[in-house]
Amino acid sequence: MSEEQKTILTYDAVQILDLVPHRYPFLLVDRITECVPGEYAIGYKNLTWNEEFFQGHFPNNPVMPGVLQIEAMAQCSAPILLSMDKFKGKLALFAGIENARFKGIVRPGDRLDMRIDLLKLKGPIGKSHGVGMVDGKIVVEADMMVCIK
Repeated sequence: MSEEQKTILTYDAVQILDLVPHRYPFLLVDRITECVPGEYAIGYKNLTWNEEFFQGHFPNNPVMPGVLQIEAMAQCSAPILLSMDKFKGKLALFAGIENARFKGIVRPGDRLDMRIDLLKLKGPIGKSHGVGMVDGKIVVEADMMVCIK
């Protein structure tokens, strides 16, 4: 195992902007608390009433759309590859999803904690497994593919 893979990195809200091209209202990760390049990333998204999607999904019963939970996990996965020397400065594009399961509801005031583990890397294509939790309970899981351009 190289020194690069043993290094644990963190990214705050400003540093995340250097990794992913997303901006408000589509930036869906607030912090990466732990990342081992080429292995895994742990991060979170704090949800507030100010999120635009809560205004219409659903009025008087706000729920974070499942597709945005998956997108948050995909954004959380970006540092796993983009922090590797061979992919620095590149763009991570969401390339596929399998086995998505929604097991709970994410609401304003929740913190969506995410852990993404890289399962396989072949050339510029990475496959990972993501788990999203609120208060220690799994609310979303999916296998995702990312292509580096």
